[in-house]
Amino acid sequence: MKTLKTILSAALFLACAGSALADAAVKAGPRKGRVLELEKQNAEFFVEKDRTVSIAFYDADLKPQSLSAQTVTATAEAPSGKVKVEFEKKGELFVSRTPLPEGEHYTVVVQVKTAADAKSKNFRIPLDLSVCKKCSNAEYACICDE
Repeated sequence: MKTLKTILSAALFLACAGSALADAAVKAGPRKGRVLELEKQNAEFFVEKDRTVSIAFYDADLKPQSLSAQTVTATAEAPSGKVKVEFEKKGELFVSRTPLPEGEHYTVVVQVKTAADAKSKNFRIPLDLSVCKKCSNAEYACICDE
């Protein structure tokens, strides 16, 4: 009987984990960057050609939103060490003050707050700048099922 309960518990755990992974599918934004889903709006993480990062905000229908009280910070966990990435407002975007460290295949942790009194939400983005042949997005924003 204990074995049956253990098997059923494990099966339930795996089913829930699989469901959570399915919900975590990557979505791309209008600029072909990675959509960061927030409670009342979305943000799009996009790596520019000069390796700076820009963040745009959208409503649920991916229509551009003006910057107001949102804040963004990030940490690049590069092989050379962790590097804090600071952002400044430029028009309707947050743009990093410095480019990402050299290399790829490291994680960029982005923290977004939609308002001064809101709790920040963290996103872990695996940095892979190669372009997917199927969807033509950078791999960090690839929307293919693979």
